[in-house]
Amino acid sequence: MALSSSPTDPNNATAANAVSKGGEFLSFRLGDEEYGIGILQVQEIRSYEPPTRLAGAPDFIKGVVDLRGIIIPIVDLRLRLHCASAEYNHSTVVIVLNVGQYTVGAVVDAVSDVVELTAEMIRPAPQLSSSVDDQFILGLGSVNDRMLILVDIEGLVGSETLGRMRPTHMRPAAAAAAAFAD
Repeated sequence: MALSSSPTDPNNATAANAVSKGGEFLSFRLGDEEYGIGILQVQEIRSYEPPTRLAGAPDFIKGVVDLRGIIIPIVDLRLRLHCASAEYNHSTVVIVLNVGQYTVGAVVDAVSDVVELTAEMIRPAPQLSSSVDDQFILGLGSVNDRMLILVDIEGLVGSETLGRMRPTHMRPAAAAAAAFAD
Protein backbone atom coordinates (compact mmCIF):
# COMPACT_ATOMS: atom_id res chain seq x y z
CA MET A 1 0.00 0.00 0.00
CA ALA A 2 1.18 3.48 -0.73
CA LEU A 3 -0.04 6.83 0.46
CA SER A 4 -2.57 7.81 -2.19
CA SER A 5 -2.03 11.38 -3.23
CA SER A 6 -2.00 11.25 -6.96
CA PRO A 7 -1.70 14.73 -8.49
CA THR A 8 -4.23 13.66 -11.10
CA ASP A 9 -6.88 13.09 -8.42
CA PRO A 10 -7.45 16.45 -6.68
CA ASN A 11 -10.01 15.04 -4.20
CA ASN A 12 -7.64 12.33 -3.00
CA ALA A 13 -4.72 14.79 -2.84
CA THR A 14 -6.85 17.11 -0.71
CA ALA A 15 -7.85 14.27 1.64
CA ALA A 16 -4.24 13.07 1.93
CA ASN A 17 -3.10 16.62 2.68
CA ALA A 18 -5.75 17.00 5.41
CA VAL A 19 -4.72 13.69 7.00
CA SER A 20 -1.03 14.62 6.92
CA LYS A 21 -1.82 17.63 9.13
CA GLY A 22 -3.48 15.46 11.78
CA GLY A 23 -6.74 16.11 13.58
CA GLU A 24 -9.58 14.19 15.19
CA PHE A 25 -10.67 10.85 13.76
CA LEU A 26 -13.60 8.60 14.59
CA SER A 27 -12.25 5.08 14.99
CA PHE A 28 -14.34 2.06 14.07
CA ARG A 29 -13.89 -1.66 13.64
CA LEU A 30 -14.33 -3.91 10.64
CA GLY A 31 -13.46 -7.41 11.81
CA ASP A 32 -10.10 -7.35 13.60
CA GLU A 33 -8.96 -4.10 11.99
CA GLU A 34 -9.43 -0.57 13.28
CA TYR A 35 -10.07 2.27 10.85
CA GLY A 36 -10.33 6.03 11.18
CA ILE A 37 -12.23 8.76 9.33
CA GLY A 38 -12.16 12.52 9.81
CA ILE A 39 -14.60 13.48 12.56
CA LEU A 40 -15.82 16.54 10.65
CA GLN A 41 -17.60 14.30 8.12
CA VAL A 42 -19.57 12.44 10.82
CA GLN A 43 -23.15 13.63 11.28
CA GLU A 44 -24.32 10.99 13.75
CA ILE A 45 -24.05 7.34 14.80
CA ARG A 46 -27.17 5.16 14.72
CA SER A 47 -28.02 1.59 15.52
CA TYR A 48 -28.32 -0.66 12.47
CA GLU A 49 -31.78 -1.14 11.00
CA PRO A 50 -32.33 -3.22 7.87
CA PRO A 51 -32.59 -0.86 4.90
CA THR A 52 -34.99 -1.10 1.96
CA ARG A 53 -33.12 -2.87 -0.84
CA LEU A 54 -32.95 -1.17 -4.25
CA ALA A 55 -33.02 -3.39 -7.34
CA GLY A 56 -29.90 -3.07 -9.44
CA ALA A 57 -27.74 -1.50 -6.72
CA PRO A 58 -24.22 -2.89 -6.19
CA ASP A 59 -23.90 -5.50 -3.42
CA PHE A 60 -22.11 -3.10 -1.06
CA ILE A 61 -25.11 -0.72 -1.17
CA LYS A 62 -27.43 -2.49 1.25
CA GLY A 63 -30.36 -0.22 0.42
CA VAL A 64 -31.81 3.06 1.67
CA VAL A 65 -33.36 4.36 4.89
CA ASP A 66 -35.49 7.38 5.69
CA LEU A 67 -33.54 9.59 8.09
CA ARG A 68 -35.94 12.27 9.34
CA GLY A 69 -37.40 12.81 5.87
CA ILE A 70 -34.19 12.35 3.88
CA ILE A 71 -33.53 9.13 1.95
CA ILE A 72 -29.92 8.02 2.43
CA PRO A 73 -28.06 5.09 0.87
CA ILE A 74 -26.53 2.56 3.27
CA VAL A 75 -23.06 1.30 2.28
CA ASP A 76 -21.59 -1.78 3.97
CA LEU A 77 -17.91 -0.86 4.39
CA ARG A 78 -16.90 -4.52 4.83
CA LEU A 79 -18.22 -5.31 1.36
CA ARG A 80 -16.90 -2.03 -0.11
CA LEU A 81 -13.38 -2.81 1.17
CA HIS A 82 -13.63 -6.47 0.12
CA CYS A 83 -13.41 -7.76 3.71
CA ALA A 84 -15.06 -10.95 4.88
CA SER A 85 -18.74 -10.34 5.51
CA ALA A 86 -20.05 -10.28 9.06
CA GLU A 87 -23.30 -10.88 10.82
CA TYR A 88 -25.22 -7.82 11.85
CA ASN A 89 -25.61 -7.87 15.63
CA HIS A 90 -26.22 -5.56 18.59
CA SER A 91 -22.87 -3.78 18.14
CA THR A 92 -23.34 -3.12 14.39
CA VAL A 93 -23.88 0.58 13.77
CA VAL A 94 -24.37 3.01 10.92
CA ILE A 95 -22.18 6.08 10.80
CA VAL A 96 -24.13 8.83 9.03
CA LEU A 97 -21.66 10.87 7.00
CA ASN A 98 -21.72 14.13 5.10
CA VAL A 99 -19.70 13.35 1.99
CA GLY A 100 -19.64 16.23 -0.47
CA GLN A 101 -23.26 16.89 -1.43
CA TYR A 102 -24.38 13.48 -0.17
CA THR A 103 -25.54 12.10 3.15
CA VAL A 104 -24.55 8.44 3.34
CA GLY A 105 -24.81 5.74 5.99
CA ALA A 106 -21.76 3.48 6.46
CA VAL A 107 -22.31 0.11 8.17
CA VAL A 108 -19.44 -0.86 10.52
CA ASP A 109 -18.99 -3.59 13.13
CA ALA A 110 -18.57 -1.13 16.01
CA VAL A 111 -17.46 2.41 16.78
CA SER A 112 -14.52 2.73 19.16
CA ASP A 113 -13.85 6.37 20.04
CA VAL A 114 -12.58 9.72 18.81
CA VAL A 115 -8.79 9.86 18.55
CA GLU A 116 -6.66 12.97 18.13
CA LEU A 117 -3.65 12.39 15.88
CA THR A 118 -0.85 14.86 15.32
CA ALA A 119 1.02 14.95 12.02
CA GLU A 120 3.89 13.06 13.69
CA MET A 121 1.54 10.18 14.59
CA ILE A 122 0.51 9.60 10.94
CA ARG A 123 2.66 7.54 8.58
CA PRO A 124 2.23 6.57 4.95
CA ALA A 125 0.94 3.04 4.47
CA PRO A 126 3.70 0.62 3.47
CA GLN A 127 3.89 -0.26 -0.20
CA LEU A 128 2.82 -3.85 -0.74
CA SER A 129 1.91 -5.53 -3.99
CA SER A 130 0.05 -4.00 -6.89
CA SER A 131 -2.79 -6.49 -6.29
CA VAL A 132 -3.72 -4.72 -3.03
CA ASP A 133 -6.32 -1.99 -3.57
CA ASP A 134 -4.88 0.96 -1.68
CA GLN A 135 -6.73 3.79 -3.39
CA PHE A 136 -8.77 4.56 -0.26
CA ILE A 137 -5.94 4.32 2.28
CA LEU A 138 -4.58 7.73 3.27
CA GLY A 139 -2.13 6.58 5.91
CA LEU A 140 -1.68 4.81 9.23
CA GLY A 141 -2.22 6.50 12.57
CA SER A 142 -0.33 5.21 15.58
CA VAL A 143 -1.73 5.75 19.07
CA ASN A 144 0.08 3.86 21.86
CA ASP A 145 -0.27 0.21 20.82
CA ARG A 146 -3.14 0.87 18.37
CA MET A 147 -2.84 1.20 14.60
CA LEU A 148 -5.59 3.05 12.74
CA ILE A 149 -6.01 2.64 8.99
CA LEU A 150 -7.02 6.13 7.87
CA VAL A 151 -9.44 5.97 4.96
CA ASP A 152 -10.55 8.45 2.33
CA ILE A 153 -14.26 8.18 3.09
CA GLU A 154 -15.21 10.56 0.28
CA GLY A 155 -13.47 8.34 -2.25
CA LEU A 156 -14.90 5.23 -0.62
CA VAL A 157 -18.57 6.24 -0.51
CA GLY A 158 -18.69 9.46 -2.53
CA SER A 159 -20.51 10.37 -5.72
CA GLU A 160 -18.38 8.17 -8.00
CA THR A 161 -19.13 5.14 -5.82
CA LEU A 162 -22.82 5.90 -5.62
CA GLY A 163 -22.99 6.16 -9.38
CA ARG A 164 -26.12 7.84 -10.60
CA MET A 165 -27.71 8.45 -7.21
CA ARG A 166 -28.89 12.02 -6.77
CA PRO A 167 -27.95 14.37 -3.90
CA THR A 168 -30.05 13.73 -0.81
CA HIS A 169 -31.56 17.14 -0.26
CA MET A 170 -34.79 15.77 -1.80
CA ARG A 171 -37.74 14.56 0.20
CA PRO A 172 -38.42 10.77 0.31
CA ALA A 173 -40.81 10.41 -2.63
CA ALA A 174 -38.68 12.51 -4.99
CA ALA A 175 -35.43 10.87 -3.86
CA ALA A 176 -36.84 7.36 -4.26
CA ALA A 177 -38.07 8.17 -7.76
CA ALA A 178 -34.74 9.75 -8.76
CA ALA A 179 -32.42 7.29 -7.00
CA PHE A 180 -31.27 5.42 -10.09
CA ALA A 181 -33.05 7.30 -12.88
CA ASP A 182 -31.25 8.37 -16.02
